[in-house]
Amino acid sequence: MLTFIGWLLIIVLFVVGMAGIIFPVLPGVIAIYAAFFVYGLFISFEPFGFWFWSIQTAILAVIFIADYWLSAKSVKKYGGSRASVIGTTIGLIIGPFLIPGFGLILGPLVGAIIGELTQHRDINRAVKVGWGSLVGLFTSSVMKIVLQLSMIILFFVWVIF
Repeated sequence: MLTFIGWLLIIVLFVVGMAGIIFPVLPGVIAIYAAFFVYGLFISFEPFGFWFWSIQTAILAVIFIADYWLSAKSVKKYGGSRASVIGTTIGLIIGPFLIPGFGLILGPLVGAIIGELTQHRDINRAVKVGWGSLVGLFTSSVMKIVLQLSMIILFFVWVIF
């Protein structure tokens, strides 16, 4: 029975982790990482050794660092200021709640535009920076999908073989 509960929790954490790509309020990669501990506590830590934890922790760190870095770099590349980076982040967090379905896209876009306009920039430049925030968001999302799926696949490879 404990094994069943363990696997159920692991699957839920994997789903929550992947859903975190779309809903940034969810713990995302942390949920996936937590699933490994659930496996260890409910089933066994035996399959996991130094290399498993090293690889998974490195992927976790890359996701954390690259997520912010890609978004900020994209906004900056399109001429954005620090205010537009902050606006993008705020829009990314609250957008999905304010506008379900479209908030994930509109939140960062509007946040970047508002952030840029607070710096007394013209609307054309602000829209260009908003576009840059979307480029960063999509780039970051693709990166997270690939790396988080890699974490899950590595988990199953480690557990099965």
